[in-house]
Order: sequence, then C-alpha cells, then structure tokens
Amino acid sequence: MLEQAAAQRRQRQQELIAIAELADTGSAPAPSETSTSTSTSVSGSGSGSPAAAPAQPSPLADAAEPSLGAFDDTFTWSAEVLAAQGRQLDDISLEEIDWLGRLRRGLEKTRRGFVTQLLDRLGDDPLTPEVLDDFETTLLRADVGVQATDQVLEALRQRLNEEVVDPAEGIRFLKEQLRGLLDEPITASGVPLLAPERERLNVWLMVGVNGVGKTTTLGKLANLAVRSGYSCLIAAADTFRAAAVQQVQIWGDRSGVAVIANPSANADPAAVVYDAIGAAQSKGTELVLVDTAGRLQTKHNLMEELAKVRRIIDKLAPDAAVESLLVLDASQGQNGLRQAMAFAKAAGLTGVVLTKLDGSARGGVAIAVAHEAGLPIRFIGAGEGIRDLRPFNSFEFVEALLAV
Repeated sequence: MLEQAAAQRRQRQQELIAIAELADTGSAPAPSETSTSTSTSVSGSGSGSPAAAPAQPSPLADAAEPSLGAFDDTFTWSAEVLAAQGRQLDDISLEEIDWLGRLRRGLEKTRRGFVTQLLDRLGDDPLTPEVLDDFETTLLRADVGVQATDQVLEALRQRLNEEVVDPAEGIRFLKEQLRGLLDEPITASGVPLLAPERERLNVWLMVGVNGVGKTTTLGKLANLAVRSGYSCLIAAADTFRAAAVQQVQIWGDRSGVAVIANPSANADPAAVVYDAIGAAQSKGTELVLVDTAGRLQTKHNLMEELAKVRRIIDKLAPDAAVESLLVLDASQGQNGLRQAMAFAKAAGLTGVVLTKLDGSARGGVAIAVAHEAGLPIRFIGAGEGIRDLRPFNSFEFVEALLAV
C-alpha cells in the first residue's frame, strides 16, 4: 500500500510539473481540464508572464496605476515625510506618494480621536503631570496597549523631571517613543525589510482566524512579488472554508500567478503544500505563498494542522527561508493582540500583517502587537485595491498616526 501511494504521488508530481511548465508558456489548460475531484490542480498563467484574463469576474476592480494627484495638504505631507527620511526627488516614485496619502486617510479614524484629544490636552502650555494622566486615557483608547502606554508615559515623566517640555517637543518625543516600540522587534529579528531571498526557495505561511483578510492579503502579496520581479506560486491550503480555493484562484489570475489546489472538499492541506513545494523546486520558483485554514485559534485541530504543514515544509525544503505571518484585522483592537499571543505560542510566528487600517479607529494596536507580542509588523494594508498593501515603515506609520 505504501509503495502504491508513493507511486501515485510521484505520478501526480510529474503531472503538476508538466502543467506548471505549460502555465509558464501561457497555454495552461483550464482547471476543469487539469483536475479531477481527487487530484491537485494548477491554475493561473504562470508567475513570470502577464496576467491572463480571469476565468471569472473579480470581486474587486483592479486599482489603477498611481497618478499625480492634486497638490493638496496630503500631497505636501507625503512629500515631507519622504524628505524627512532623507529621500531625494529622483528616488521617489508616484506609487510611494500615492501610498502615503492612502495610509494617512486610512488612519483618519484613529487620528481623529487620538490627535484631537492629544492637542486638546496639550494646549499651548508646557507638559505637566496632569496632562500625562490624560495621555494615558488617550493612548489606551487608541488600543496602544497597557504595557506600551506605561513605557511611553514613564519616558515622558523622566523627561519632565529633567526639563520643561513644550507641546511641540512633547509630540516629537512621543513620536520617537512610538517608533522605538515598533522598531524593537524588527531590529531584534535582524531583518529590517522582509523580502524573499533571491536564488533561494522562500515559503511564506499566511495564518490567522477567518474574516481578517488572510486570502486577500495573500493575493496582494503575490501581486507585490510579481511587480518586484520575483517568481511566485500560491498553495491553496485552506481546504475547509467554502469557496476559499476559488477565491485564491481569482487572486492568482489577477497577477498571473499559478495556483496549486485540490478541488476536493476537505482535502488534506499538507498534501497541497507537498505538491506546491515540489512544483516550486522543479521550476526554481523563489516564493511560495501558502493560504491556510482559519478556524478559531483556541481549537487544537487548527494548530495541529499548521504544525503538520510546517513539518512537510521542513522535510521537503530544509534549506528554504520560511516565514509564518499572522494576518490581523486592525479593527479588532485588543482581540487582535490576544490572537497574536495565542498564535505566537503555537504557530512559530515570525511577523504580522496588519489589515483594514482604513476602516478602524484602533490603529494603535500595531504598537501593542509589536511591544507585547514581540512580533515585527512586516506589511500593512489600508484599502481594498490590489496595490493597497506595502512593507511596514515605522516612521511613515507614526507620522500618519500623529499627523496634525
């Protein structure tokens, strides 16, 4: 029986490789022609070729290419933020200007409550111990977290003991403290900017509970990888949620990225990952993005499934660079922090992707996750478009959070 199973798997692997090679030429057959109810299939037009016409309409309209908007306050602010980081005019793209504007607008709800209260407390007078007490309430309401709030306030109190601090200096010092909290786990990781390593297999597991935007984030990461010149493959390993595989295939079509999937109901996620890694190794693919199931993190079965997938990766690709990224919905605030703490213990997390900042008044949870869970924020999303996901930059985030 074992020999028969091994032979079947080898045959299926050969079929996958052949289909993937066809996908690279733009002539891959449709999923209905390449799969059966019990076999894994490849869909998409290949990671290195232009996106083919989707097999079915996309639920979201693709974002238009960034364009130069009006020279308004947002544009001026975006240019100032980039200049403050030492960026030169000829080194700045329209996409960066466009993204910063969207990030600022995305954090509007958090900023409206946070900065308005902050400025009301400060007034024109120097900081006082009474003002710091009000700071505490303001920070906690923005879901910055108890530990992070305590650390920031302690630093401010020490500064007050040394000198008189005017409101402008208080805001500058607050920004510095918040950036420090966000940067601490990034610095500790030794990887300031997460990107796939060239000439090496990279496997990124996307984990998180249902409803946080995990599959959508995976699709946006695939698009970002392709636009950045990486070869990419998607493993549709969330085989339990209804229509999850179809959703992944739509995202793959939008970016011209091949998808390894099993159309069978409740198929084995580890088997899908097994096939995806084999296909990636045969083609020299640089990045495999793995969509995983997202039932409640307190359930033993979910963590066991994630552990099984990780064992398959370690066995088949021991030299691969593996990342386990938790996708969190910013609107969940402290609930998101609790999810991070639970997953960090069981899923070997290496970073966090924070989504839905554009619809949340709890953007401060990024600081709580970084400080209390000790996890680096790697990417943030502030919109529904395919380009509305960018690598995390603490300077830009804090400036957007505290923009006046």
